[in-house]
Amino acid sequence: MSEFGLRESSKGRGSLFSPKGRIALMFLKHYACCSDELLIEQLNSNLDYQFFCDISLGYERLTNYKIVSQIRCELASKLSIGQLEKHLYNQWRDYIDHPDQVVVDATCYESELRYPTIQKLLWEAVDWLYRQLKRTCSALGVRMIRSKYLKWKRRYQGFSKMRRKTQKKRIPLTRALLGLLKKLIDFEQSLREHHNITFNLAYYRRVATIKKVYAQQYAHFKTGAKIKDRIVSIAKDYVRPIVRGKEIKPVEFGAKVNKLQIDGISFIEHLSFNAFNEGKRLQSTIYKAQSLTHRKTKIIGADAIYATNKNRRYVTHHNIKTDFKRKGKRPKNYKDENKLKALITKERATRLEGSFGKEKQHYHLNRVKAKTKATEILWIFFGIHTANALEIGRRMSQAQQIAA
Repeated sequence: MSEFGLRESSKGRGSLFSPKGRIALMFLKHYACCSDELLIEQLNSNLDYQFFCDISLGYERLTNYKIVSQIRCELASKLSIGQLEKHLYNQWRDYIDHPDQVVVDATCYESELRYPTIQKLLWEAVDWLYRQLKRTCSALGVRMIRSKYLKWKRRYQGFSKMRRKTQKKRIPLTRALLGLLKKLIDFEQSLREHHNITFNLAYYRRVATIKKVYAQQYAHFKTGAKIKDRIVSIAKDYVRPIVRGKEIKPVEFGAKVNKLQIDGISFIEHLSFNAFNEGKRLQSTIYKAQSLTHRKTKIIGADAIYATNKNRRYVTHHNIKTDFKRKGKRPKNYKDENKLKALITKERATRLEGSFGKEKQHYHLNRVKAKTKATEILWIFFGIHTANALEIGRRMSQAQQIAA
């Protein structure tokens, strides 16, 4: 609990969940793999869940399912991945064999997001800003600007129902939505300049995001230039498109994670919502593994993107065995070396890449439904380490059976 900085306040009414119970509730959410509302329903009816979360409801029942979201926001503000993973490794080290052997790969944990198109994004911006302006004008007693909003709403709805959205239909709709959005942005700016009104911070952030969306899409529409740091959602302005190059899903939208694994137990080396080249992070992965285990890394498995000349020189200098495809002349012990490379590749391809699918399908990481950047990072952290905790629990059970 001290790693999260949680403590009970001595003033006011005590919290229903203790610091231990709040952390347990986050693990339980990913174990049960359900929504916040369903989690509270299961907590009400399951005594084992109550015992795990350090509460006893008796005849009482929880009705406020938003308490899960409140706890998630509290923990997200205090999350330190590096510090917590060191603490978890120290607790689990007795059940982790071969700490000097590491495998590494990257994956993308997608956000709960509709597939973004230019027309969807522009309409969301228009719709949100129009509703806010209408509410503001009503409060100020000011006449709303004429915009033919209902006409363009019908046009967009008709467009969205088309099975084939041809370029002949897309271009005029995009041009019209850009013009309408510009008109609403200018009107919103004039309202703030001529009336002494203030809004909350979330409003200013959303308006700034909409202005950036307009600037990006207008430049792209006029010149066809490639958009840098493209915004794909006005609600989640931190999400960026991650080009993965997969046959079924070439682009993903969410957090990209460079993940290392030690004896089947996964740890986060780097997490970012911006695309990055994981091949440049091999050295930092080795540093991370050695800081966790306090052992020199002797074997590391990674796919071809990590096999750069710089990384090859580094692992050769530090006498670290890899499964990189050899360059140049074959040595005398090539067959033995090839067997070792095949074993390393099998470990990476089965356990590490298999853990990606297991976490996404069974530990609530298929679509991250958190609403903010901080809570999305926390969601991914607990999803990965819930899978780890269950694996460690199975090893502990096996060790007890052998001892008995």
